[in-house]
Amino acid sequence: MTEDQLTSRRAIEALRAGVPNRDAVRALGCSQPHIEEKFLEKLQDRRFGGLLIAGDFGTGKSHLLEYLHHMALERNFVSSKIVISKETPLYDPAKLYRCAIDAAMVPDKQGRALHEITQTLNDKSPEYVAFCQRVNSASRDFDARFAATLYIYEQVRTRDLELRDRVISFWSGHKLNQSEIKRSLRQLGEAATYRFGKISEKDLSLQRFRFAAELMTVAGYAGWILLVDEVELIGRYSLLQRAKSYAEVARWMGALRNETPLPLVTVFTITPDFGRAVLEDKNDSEKVRARLEMRGGEGDRLLASQAERGMKELQKPTLLKPLKRDSIQALGGKLREIHAMAYQWSPPAAQVDCEFLTSGRTRTYVRALINRMDLARLYPSYHAEIEARELQPSHAEDKDLEAPSEGGEDNGDNGKE
Repeated sequence: MTEDQLTSRRAIEALRAGVPNRDAVRALGCSQPHIEEKFLEKLQDRRFGGLLIAGDFGTGKSHLLEYLHHMALERNFVSSKIVISKETPLYDPAKLYRCAIDAAMVPDKQGRALHEITQTLNDKSPEYVAFCQRVNSASRDFDARFAATLYIYEQVRTRDLELRDRVISFWSGHKLNQSEIKRSLRQLGEAATYRFGKISEKDLSLQRFRFAAELMTVAGYAGWILLVDEVELIGRYSLLQRAKSYAEVARWMGALRNETPLPLVTVFTITPDFGRAVLEDKNDSEKVRARLEMRGGEGDRLLASQAERGMKELQKPTLLKPLKRDSIQALGGKLREIHAMAYQWSPPAAQVDCEFLTSGRTRTYVRALINRMDLARLYPSYHAEIEARELQPSHAEDKDLEAPSEGGEDNGDNGKE
């Protein structure tokens, strides 16, 4: 089998499964040039903040994110593509960070992101020196744990690989006991240099995002891109978890007042019915503030304000544009070429279904056409009737999605021996 055949088969299998990969997006390209242009502007101008994209189920949101993912990598950005789920709730920065850094891909590298990135650091470069000064300054952007672990890393990176890896693991979102940090500092003769106070896991995780993003640029990469799929799942959280999620949306979109935006570009995808089904029908636009004001704490009032900003951001997404007939015909032609290369045959000419023209479900059209070509190749005399059923996403609250947040309480390991 030739390399072209293998690449085409990988693309077909990914499209058949509805999970686009690099081969699929390279073959089919991007059918949303207005979004591609906005994304490229953010990359070129280093516009930190977010881009919210809305499209119905099956209209190509996941394909678009995969396309943007590889677009970022080709422009020397580190890129993370994640899906909101029970294990990765949007309201929990600690879990979100670990998922994002675990999923991070470094251009032309295969290993874990921060291990690859630290190997390219030049501690004599002006960028690295300036970074160390920022981390060691009295700025609220970085807790003293980052300055201490950066110092430990510099001292042991070539002579104590186990400790070096534990430091990188801490930067990657895992625990490193304060007692272990202090013990390492004592061994290096710096026991009195760093002072540690309490910090919540949420704040520590947000600082990890900033630390890792700056470390990437210091190492010579253009920045960090975070691509987040299926954000509509937050509609199934409890009211308080939805409130926290809305506040995080505001943070990632760069819409929080008096807060320096995190140095990342974030792209969210969501279904266009979210505003009606959740913000209006569930009346979150009023219930969130009412519930939080009943709780009465200063933090609750701040959360209410932040959540309202996030809800406003969710009401103004950039919509996916439906494909026109000529674009659909071009898509069918590309699929026919890929299938022909994959299986070394000549598929029948692609037809545009009238049903697709009214539904606009790109995934339905792609999978139906691939199935027809498969059947035509294997059973030439058989005529199949393919039925497609539309999936209706639910915004009903789901108790199974309830999960304790790691970000709301002080982490005892961070505050004491």
